[in-house]
Amino acid sequence: MLTLLLSCFMVAAPVSRAEQFRRNTSNPSGSRQQVLDELFKNYDPRIPPNFEEDFPVSVFVQLHITNIDGISESNMEFSIGTFLRQTWNDSRLSYNALPNLKALELDTRMMEKVWVPDLFIVNEKEASVHMVTVPNRLMHVFPSGKVHYSVRITATLKCSMNLRKYPLDHQFCYIMMESYGYSTDNLVFEWNPIPLEIDRSLSLAQFDLGEIETRRCDKSYIGDTDGNIVNYTCILMQFELIRNFGYYITQIYIPSILIVILSWVSFWLDIDAVPARISLGLLTVLTMTTQSAGARSSLPKVSYIKGIDVWMAVCMVFVFIALIEFAFVNVNTRVGKRRDTKTKKETTSLVKKDGELKNDTPNDGRLNRWNVFVSSRNNARIMDRFSRVAFPVAFIVFNIVYWSVYTFWQPSKSDVA
Repeated sequence: MLTLLLSCFMVAAPVSRAEQFRRNTSNPSGSRQQVLDELFKNYDPRIPPNFEEDFPVSVFVQLHITNIDGISESNMEFSIGTFLRQTWNDSRLSYNALPNLKALELDTRMMEKVWVPDLFIVNEKEASVHMVTVPNRLMHVFPSGKVHYSVRITATLKCSMNLRKYPLDHQFCYIMMESYGYSTDNLVFEWNPIPLEIDRSLSLAQFDLGEIETRRCDKSYIGDTDGNIVNYTCILMQFELIRNFGYYITQIYIPSILIVILSWVSFWLDIDAVPARISLGLLTVLTMTTQSAGARSSLPKVSYIKGIDVWMAVCMVFVFIALIEFAFVNVNTRVGKRRDTKTKKETTSLVKKDGELKNDTPNDGRLNRWNVFVSSRNNARIMDRFSRVAFPVAFIVFNIVYWSVYTFWQPSKSDVA
């Protein structure tokens, strides 16, 4: 009997130790469950923290930007992908720290039981929260009651662009966030000490990211029919987008310069080469017109003059004046021919009539006296020689002025579209 009891004890002892080990290892999970049950037992997510107190909830906002793309001048907008992070303290969610546990990580279904700020993006045109494969949201609750909430969103935002220097411009786009329902008496947004994080893989096709500025932009609205003013919290982050104009140099400026230079070839052709000169003039004018239309096709129809408008207009003037110069030369050439022919006939008739055919010297004198219009063809040649120098010099002067002005001139920030 004693042997049987000892055997039973030896068998039961390991089981007891195994059970105790299981309970010890499962204890943290049980504690977390108990903490969650206790936290939300009397918690009301409809009521913000400090609702019964005399101070508002301070919510610290941080952005982690993964991409900036879809920058559209025609629609005055840009798209941004970001993790929107918010941190605040909710004393109702404080609990005793658990071993090896920094914070409670809540499931998306549990998040619905927690109060979150009613932040919205003021200049948002379209936005979405990523849902693949589950809603891209997280919430960590720390023992002190601090809540960290993050959501991944992609938004298309309005950006009022100033295109006076386009394409040598830089734009200031922003993201503005505001509370929709809570006044500053109950909720205040503030920027995190590190307000922005940028993904290392971030790259923009046509822009470089310049200075980034953060500031408050609290707003006041008429709250009721009595005209009472209600203040709402607002924060703003402004991005400086510096345009890379290498694309425009290769696709717009260099081709248009070559077209203008091509129009000068007409000055070196013979004044009697009418088909060649008129074909060259018309070709450059039509090509410049097509180039100008293409350069401005992606731009909005604004009321002010843009840098690209000045360039295209002056290039068009140069090729058009080159065509007009040909018309002037051609008219002088034709008139000169007709008058030369008429003068020769009249001179020959006078010489025969006076009987001076045998005397060459008086005949030459009389020809010089009557051929007063021979200079018309000379005028045409002089005009071509003058244009060969004047047009390039004028175009170089224009380039110096254009690039100097649009490189160093900065339009006022108030001059927006």
